[in-house]
Amino acid sequence: LVFLLSSIVSFAQNTTGTFTDKRDGKIYKTVVIGNQVWTIKNLDVSTFRNGDPITEAKTKEEWIKTGKERKPAWCYYDNDTANGRIYGKIYNWYAVNDTRGLAPAGWHVPTDAEWTTLTNFLGGEGTAGKKMKSTSGWKETSNTTNTNTSGFSGLPGGGCLSSGTFYNKEGFGYWWSSTEVNSSTGVNTNRIWNRNLNYYNGIVNRGGSEITSGEYVRCIKN
Repeated sequence: LVFLLSSIVSFAQNTTGTFTDKRDGKIYKTVVIGNQVWTIKNLDVSTFRNGDPITEAKTKEEWIKTGKERKPAWCYYDNDTANGRIYGKIYNWYAVNDTRGLAPAGWHVPTDAEWTTLTNFLGGEGTAGKKMKSTSGWKETSNTTNTNTSGFSGLPGGGCLSSGTFYNKEGFGYWWSSTEVNSSTGVNTNRIWNRNLNYYNGIVNRGGSEITSGEYVRCIKN
């Protein structure tokens, strides 16, 4: 009986840790969820792993230009550094998909399948959201209770449209996967699978975002 109770307690506890990104010395907290290790905060780097800089788009016009030119780019929500301190950086798909590597060494941007593994472990897309959302920072709602029992600590940082317009801060959080959406004929649709959390229920939504839009990045250990 003691062994059984000990096992239940161990299962309920999330193992946490930290690592330092050698590019800029930033320290990231991590959490073990099932058999996966995730970063607890959104990525916040301005260079690739080889040191090459990623363009900061400081205006709508600059964001649109990087999309048209298919160049990697990042921005802060509302182009405000204060938002960056809370939510990290917003990246376009060209930054996520660049062969120079956006994630820290030993880590990568999760695939669509890895996101599914996470939500399945937490009970499925219909209920996993409340276990992934931070217990603070979201709009007030009586429809759901955020528990963050997974330790994922998802925040509602919003996103950026292809037009450079920011939207849904405090209500939604959007994260890229590394997997492209293909049509039934196998032809690429210029959309990428993502996941988003919202303020009004416990659902984790699987959607597809345009490659020129902007979302946050969580990293998973190799």
